[in-house]
Amino acid sequence: MNLKKYLVRALHRLQKGPGYTYKELLVWYCDNTNTHGPKRIIKEGPKKKLIWFFLTLLFASLVFWQWGILINTYLSYNVTSSLSIGFKTMKFPAVTVCNANPFKYSEVKHLLKELDRLIEAALERILQPTPGNVSENVSPPLDLRLWNQIPLVLIDEHNKDNPVILDIFETNQTAGDNETTASNKTEEKKYKLAVKLCSHQGSNNCTYRNFTSAAQAVTEWYILQSTSILSKVPLHERIRMGYQAEDMILACLYGAEPCNYKNFTQIYHPDHGNCYIFNWGMDEEALNSSNPGAEFGLKLILDISQQDYIPYLSSAAGARLMLHQQKSFPFLKDQGIYAMAGTETSIGVLVDELERMGYPYSDCTMNGSDVPVKNLYSQYNTSYSIQACLRSCFQNHMVEICGCGHYMFPLPKGVNYCNNEDNPGWAYCYSSLRSSIKQRQICIDSCKETCNDTQYKMTISMADWPSEASEDWIFHILSYERDMSTNVTLDRNGIIKLNIYFQEYNYRTISESAATTIVWLLSSLGGQFGFWMGGSVLCLIEFGEIIIDSLWITIINMIGWCKGLKQKRARARYPDTPPTVSELVEAHTNLGFQHEAAGALPRDEALPPEPGTPPPNYDSLRVQPLHVLSPDSDVE
Repeated sequence: MNLKKYLVRALHRLQKGPGYTYKELLVWYCDNTNTHGPKRIIKEGPKKKLIWFFLTLLFASLVFWQWGILINTYLSYNVTSSLSIGFKTMKFPAVTVCNANPFKYSEVKHLLKELDRLIEAALERILQPTPGNVSENVSPPLDLRLWNQIPLVLIDEHNKDNPVILDIFETNQTAGDNETTASNKTEEKKYKLAVKLCSHQGSNNCTYRNFTSAAQAVTEWYILQSTSILSKVPLHERIRMGYQAEDMILACLYGAEPCNYKNFTQIYHPDHGNCYIFNWGMDEEALNSSNPGAEFGLKLILDISQQDYIPYLSSAAGARLMLHQQKSFPFLKDQGIYAMAGTETSIGVLVDELERMGYPYSDCTMNGSDVPVKNLYSQYNTSYSIQACLRSCFQNHMVEICGCGHYMFPLPKGVNYCNNEDNPGWAYCYSSLRSSIKQRQICIDSCKETCNDTQYKMTISMADWPSEASEDWIFHILSYERDMSTNVTLDRNGIIKLNIYFQEYNYRTISESAATTIVWLLSSLGGQFGFWMGGSVLCLIEFGEIIIDSLWITIINMIGWCKGLKQKRARARYPDTPPTVSELVEAHTNLGFQHEAAGALPRDEALPPEPGTPPPNYDSLRVQPLHVLSPDSDVE
């Protein structure tokens, strides 16, 4: 069947309306649609027709504008937060306790001996300046090789256009036409103490980390130098040099059940040395709290041995502790709190459970499997956290850019920690990387928050402990239990008591829900359409119908145009006019007369054929029947 006829019949069956032109189709739609406005355009007079045309166009534009706003609001995937309060028996949080000082000074003194002599000489030079070279006046002489790798310098900014930089252990150093000494600078109090960091020893590519206080500069310098030294010590040696559980945890009581240091899990934390976690849930089921209140919580007595602190590494004394979820790594430097020596610290706990919606409402992760950063803390078999991701990302960048890993973070396989001997410019690289906003933003963009999280809100109160009236017998008992000695080996400066408990069993759940749903979108779209145009879903179906009919008409017109173009090309190739029917009849008649005349000649008058000429084929001269073409037939 001809394609054009098929499409025409199909359109007629679909449309069931008069006419096949765009104008007739539009008039038919306006006359039959249920939408208000189009009917008035074709039924009113010329003036009202113009008014209704502009009103219909205006309100249709408003509908589409409102639809665009509603769809954009839906695709923004906003959320609303709801707060609900529940009551149930809850798991007691994991409790991590550490000493503020990572190592016993008596155990690491031999490693930090030269470093301590250098910093003591530097402090003497800063506080009591005397002329001459300090390294020559000290017996035995100082080993300045360690100092020259990361030196402390004085910066005089009295002339900001031409500042003077002076090494503490040098007598004179000039910058331009200025000449000064360390003694003069310290007396005038016009200097800043800074740590000089260079890409490699002897290089001019250096940066200076300025500090407003010499105490801050000395602490930062000592941390950098001690990091380089301790990074070369094997892990088992660092654990041995830290505070052991049996020495640190003097007493333990959970509810009415006694406990001891064996109920704690030991991990090594680079910032705080040996840390001990209660109720971590790695090997055993997490403990439930039977009742709220201080009597049903965890009670600890700790000995921090403050007299064995490293003097230049730890300026704060006390215990560092943190409450966190089971099987999660404790990041005490970010989320931990201090408990002061000589006090009883009571910590009341409230629980907040956060439930975030995942993609596309937020960019959170369930377990970190979709995060592009390799989690270096997975070696502890802990769950994913954004702190672990950020530190892993920084360590990966450190390894990639500096060629070694920082001592404070776990190492990837096949990588060593940075130190001054193997990586002379590591401190410069680390400082540049830490202050780089670009690198920080890369890690922030790569890491994701967890979709479900539990936060512990703490209410902290403190009191002196033990009291003056009871300290004598308490210290005697604790000293005897620890050292089996009748002599008092403990004092107020090293003892801490902790009480950790649930304040109440009410917990808050902060959950997210979608602010806009598909039901909201459909009802809003329908409301706008009904308000401005008086339409419904059926009106949209009618509008879709006219679009389909318009496409059919367009296809038919395109086929007709292609057909006409083909015929024009055919006429251009054969310019002669094709014969008519009468001309064909006349030609066949004349041909028949010629045949009859040839048959009437006498046999003897007939001319003999030429030698070698084939006999004539009279069958080809027979008159063929004529087929009259009907007007509906197509002439190709």
